[in-house]
This record gives sequence, structure tokens and C-alpha cells, in this order.
Amino acid sequence: MRTLRELSVDQQVSLLFVVLFGLLAVGSLLALLLLRREGEASDRRLRLLRDMRALWVGSLVFWLAWVTAPVGATLLFGAFSFFALREFITLMHTRRADHRSLLLAFFVVLPLQYVMAGGRFFDLFTVFIPVYVFLAIPVASALAGDPERFLERNAKIQWGIMVCVYGLSHAPALLLLNFPRFEGRGAFLLFFLVVVAVVAQLVQEACSRWLRRRPVARHIDRSFSYRAWFAGALAAGITGALLYWVTPFKAGQALAMAFIAGGAGTLGELVMKALKKDAGVRYWGNTASVTGAVGLLDRLAPLCFAAPVFFHSVRWYFKL
Repeated sequence: MRTLRELSVDQQVSLLFVVLFGLLAVGSLLALLLLRREGEASDRRLRLLRDMRALWVGSLVFWLAWVTAPVGATLLFGAFSFFALREFITLMHTRRADHRSLLLAFFVVLPLQYVMAGGRFFDLFTVFIPVYVFLAIPVASALAGDPERFLERNAKIQWGIMVCVYGLSHAPALLLLNFPRFEGRGAFLLFFLVVVAVVAQLVQEACSRWLRRRPVARHIDRSFSYRAWFAGALAAGITGALLYWVTPFKAGQALAMAFIAGGAGTLGELVMKALKKDAGVRYWGNTASVTGAVGLLDRLAPLCFAAPVFFHSVRWYFKL
């Protein structure tokens, strides 16, 4: 540990990626050996291949976010927000009168939110969408003069902006938080958040199969229960405590922050499942649902909820 702390910031982050890609390579090799027992077109094989591809793509994106510095990371996550919002809007009912609001969302709100994140204007960054955009979207729709299903249409657009733009924009903002004696190590905070969110999701899904099911929202997800959710959040907390040394937190602080972020991520996944049920699809970007999107939002949903909760908890607790 002393040797690790004596390394420069770039050396520490480089070592992080060496370990990350090494673990992915070993995991991929083991997965390929397991796949040899599966049929060419089995559901398990296809799902595992899709998950492996998503892990590699996500890791490469994480590496690019660090290599390109905060500006590149902000642009990269801005592109993710654009495509995620496109997926969301494609599956929602909109009318011609909503075009003004949609243009405002894609080409004004989204760029401004990421400009404020990249410029560290965090006071305005945190209220721009929940306050100003929340009021501006219905005004733009009202000026179009179409009152049919007005509240429903605007609520869907506002919700899409909150999840796909506001929520996700907090991920690159973590790279720019200024902790005393932790300058330049924002990549570790983002890594910490992604790991605990993934662990919470995986453990929650596993426990939902192993534990006796008492679903609390059976019409949305028959496998979701309070016990499974708590197990996922607790696993995230323990993982965070084990990773405290890569963050500016102490072990207890890391456990609490990871528990909060992991729990928020799994609850966010439940909310997005409810929205998919309402839209009548199984996956975001489902090709059977007339959209040509690729299901990006299915991968990002937990992060879209975990990132803002984690970011604001950190800012509030450490008074940044």
C-alpha cells in the first residue's frame, strides 16, 4: 500500500486500468470456455456474449474518458446522453407540437448541462434542469398550441431529460470534484461509482433468485423484493469499504457512500422497468418496437440514478 501511494497520479490510474483489463481478459477467457458447452443459439450464450461485449465497451469508454481528460470525458458522456435520450423519446408517444420541446431538449438543454459540468459551475449545474428546464419545456409546448394530452406529453419529455441528461451528466462531473490532497484522481471516484453500482445490481438479481420471493411490485418486476434490494445495497457498501483506499474516503465513509449509490441504482432500474412496462417493451431500443436504437439505456439506467445521488451526497458531506 505504501508503494502504491508513492506512485504518481498517472501511474496509479494506469495501474488501475492494467488491473481492470487484466481481470476482463481472464473473465472473458473463462466465459468462452463455458460457452463451448452451450448451443450456438441458446439464450444463455447470447446473453453472456452481450454482457461480455457490454463490459469491454464500458471499460474502453472509461479508459477513453481518462485519456481524453475531463473535456473529452464530458463530450463522451454528452454523446451517451444524446443517444440515451433518443432511445427514451423514440418509445414515448409524442405529437408534432412537441417538436419545439424536443429541439430544446436535444440541442439546447443537453449541451448547456454538459458545458456547466465541464466548467465546474456546479451551483447552476445542480438546479438548471430541475428548475429552469422544468418550467421551460411546458412553455415551449404551450406555445405550439396543442392541448391534447398536454400534461402526459410534457411529463414524459421532462422525465427523459431528468434521467438521460441530468442523471448521466453527474458521472463526468465526478472527475472534476476538487478534494484536498486528491487532485487529478477523479477517475478513481468514477471507477468506484461504476463498480458499486454494478455489484449492487448483480447481487440484487442473484438474491432475487436465491431468496424466497416476496415481490413488492409484482406487476413491474416479480423478482424485486426488499430483502434482495437490501442485499444488493449492502454488497455495494462492503465493496465500497474494500475500495476505500482508491478514494478520499475513510472506510466507514466509503461504505455509507457505496450503500447509498448502490441502493439508488437498483431502485432506478426498477423505475425504468416500470417505464418499459408502460411503453409495452421488454428492452429499451427493442427492434420489435419499431426503433432502431441499440438498448444503451438498459445499460446506463442504474448509473443515471446512482450518479446524481452519489455526487450530491459527496458534495454535501464534504462541503465541496
